[in-house]
Amino acid sequence: MLSGWREVMARRPWRISAKLLIISSVVTVIGFSAICVNVMLDMRRGEEALARQTLENLATTIESDISRNIEIYDLSLKAVASNMLLPELATVSKPVRHLILFDHATTARHFGAIQVYDSEGRLTIDASTLDPSPENRGDEDYFRVHRDNPGAGLFISRPMLFRGAYSIVLSRRISDTDGGFLGVVTGSIRFSYFHELFERLSLDPEDTITVLKRDRTIMMRRPFDLDVIGRNLNDRQNWKADNLRAGTSYAGQGPVDTTPRLYVRSNGDSPLFVVAGKPLSAVFELWQKEAYRIGAVVLALIVFMLASTLVLAREIGRRAEAERKLEELATTDALTGLKNRRKFDTVIDVEWRRAMRQKTPVALLMIDADHFKAYNDTFGHQAGDQVLVGIAICISDSVRRAGDCAARYGGEEFAVLLPDTSAADAFKTAETIRLKVQGWSDDQAASTVSCGIASLVPAAGMDWTILVAAADKALYAAKAGGRNQSVVASLPKLSLVA
Repeated sequence: MLSGWREVMARRPWRISAKLLIISSVVTVIGFSAICVNVMLDMRRGEEALARQTLENLATTIESDISRNIEIYDLSLKAVASNMLLPELATVSKPVRHLILFDHATTARHFGAIQVYDSEGRLTIDASTLDPSPENRGDEDYFRVHRDNPGAGLFISRPMLFRGAYSIVLSRRISDTDGGFLGVVTGSIRFSYFHELFERLSLDPEDTITVLKRDRTIMMRRPFDLDVIGRNLNDRQNWKADNLRAGTSYAGQGPVDTTPRLYVRSNGDSPLFVVAGKPLSAVFELWQKEAYRIGAVVLALIVFMLASTLVLAREIGRRAEAERKLEELATTDALTGLKNRRKFDTVIDVEWRRAMRQKTPVALLMIDADHFKAYNDTFGHQAGDQVLVGIAICISDSVRRAGDCAARYGGEEFAVLLPDTSAADAFKTAETIRLKVQGWSDDQAASTVSCGIASLVPAAGMDWTILVAAADKALYAAKAGGRNQSVVASLPKLSLVA
């Protein structure tokens, strides 16, 4: 038991060292991985921020272009609505009337001709011809809006087929001086304007540009799809208006298709706003490639580091075991398996100092084989060695406390150190050993031992050699008294008691 405890104590520092090596390596790997993950997440956020800024600039640029053209066209509509109240129009010829009404009218190729409808919805004036064909728009939404709502201002219709081309219709109310309804002046912006605008942009095939009214009606979208144009996003139950407020972004599945995208909405105040979208796979494509590359390198380093750590830990364990065995060989008597004199001197010094601090007694047994020289000469050295081994076994069986130390002191002499043990208890142990040795030996060549016992509480200025000398003196007294007996030294006068 004593030997096992010593082995544990000898092995524990190395075990802790190997464990600390593994723990430090794992902590290092975790910390390094956390740093790499944080860096990769920062890179991801950077890619997303860059894409968001690019889409925001794109949406703002498109909205500005659309807003500027609508504003220019609206100025022409305002001018026509205002000039319709001039009393001179009723007296001038049609060519002059066209010059008065449409002198500042927009004539871009994507803009339809401005038209004027009376209060019944009948076409009365067309900027493209002096003699317009009969036409009635009284049932159109834009006409009813202006007729029923004097303060409608500029009204932009839903996308529709207008005069043979898909367009959005811009209209304004014509009111008399008393606010009465006189009719509607209209114009149109053809889809070709949006197509040409989008074609000028450098976009990926999966990128989307959506132009919407303030009521969230889709006016135009790239890629172009007539099934989507004119739909109102308020009708989508799985899409909330708060997902994409003015000037904000949204990442995920949009209201039109299932492709996850990063959407950015423009922040202008024009009648139409723009939402630019880019697939998340495209946004993070470069980041993913970089993440895979860095992740592979980091993983390889982690595997290498952990493998190296395990190899080093195993080597440390092997070295600890080898050193433990070397220490055991250096401190163990080869014949008896007990501690040797060198180890005994180290242990008694440590226990002596501990007993001095704690003011507890220390006992020492000095044991010597009786008539060993004669036995050795009669039966030979091998038989003598067997006797010593038998005595050592009897001692080991009798001394079982973890702090006790049994050693071969020299030749046929043994020493047993018993910390925190009184003289009476030490005497009992000595008698146990003596009786075991006596019972173990055969009748023909009986082997016995003599024991000297000493116990004292160390005081300042005392050395453990005093204890050894006392026990040794008691041993000589046992020898002189007839052998095969135990004698306790009386301290401090060292008087002997049989």
